[in-house]
Amino acid sequence: MALQTTIKNKMVCQGVGVHTGILSTLTLLPAPEGTGVVFRRTDHAGIAGVVPARYDRVTDTRLGTTIGNVYGVKVHTVEHLMAAIIGCGVTNVICEIDGPEVPIMDGSSAPFVFLLECAGLVQQSAPQRAVRIRETVRVEDGDKYAELSPGIGFSAELEIAFENCPVIDRQFYSFDLDPMAFKAELARARTFGFRHEVEYLQSQGHALGGSLTNSIVVDGDRIMNEGGLRYSDEFVRHKLLDVVGDMSLAGAPIFGTFRGFKTGHALNNRLLRELFARRSAWEMVTLHARRTAPAADRYAAMLAAAE
Repeated sequence: MALQTTIKNKMVCQGVGVHTGILSTLTLLPAPEGTGVVFRRTDHAGIAGVVPARYDRVTDTRLGTTIGNVYGVKVHTVEHLMAAIIGCGVTNVICEIDGPEVPIMDGSSAPFVFLLECAGLVQQSAPQRAVRIRETVRVEDGDKYAELSPGIGFSAELEIAFENCPVIDRQFYSFDLDPMAFKAELARARTFGFRHEVEYLQSQGHALGGSLTNSIVVDGDRIMNEGGLRYSDEFVRHKLLDVVGDMSLAGAPIFGTFRGFKTGHALNNRLLRELFARRSAWEMVTLHARRTAPAADRYAAMLAAAE
């Protein structure tokens, strides 16, 4: 979609936060052109409750991605909702929430995709803006790495490695972002953890909302969830879903290729900070495309004029 997009109708859901265990109500609202994705904590008055969904507002990457504002107001675990928003092609939406954490729902982006589809999408008049990658940017942490390089549209490839866990072992997945592919390939992949880690976190006051209804739990060489996995490689697909959500915090769609090995929320955010710190590595572009362009030519038609 070369035009900015919002939702047609308000949609509401309710659920617990996987880490806080607090029940909250999430309301998705249409937003004017140029708004981007904005969270609004309704339990805080006025501007104090407004938190833009941007990489430079990330305050914590332990156990998930948390964003906050100068008033100290935070929204935890935004990545699955953010992945659904950009995965569905939505550019402008207000996310009202009356608690500190986005509901975990079933641990994937699928419930949020369903909400957005029920809301309906509407194209707006203004063209989309995008971040076009001009130079390769890479960040590392030991053997882990994440990088962005020039590309057409947004594509991503990721490898994970859990050598001491035969249920997961090493998995690789690559993906080209568009709404149909996101829904079919990534949206249903759930977050996961290990039984001993979950038990420890809960003993320390974390993961209070976690359960087998919203997380895959691995215990030794078995999956504890009744029904097993949704995909044979659900683990790497979920990690790639997290990448999509974290990269959406660029504030605009990225035109480039993401590659990663054992990356997580912290390294993903470091990558965006490094990207935007290197002014020669990126440019903002305005997308122009004919509505009638054939699908095969959808990116060729998006002749971008750098500003």
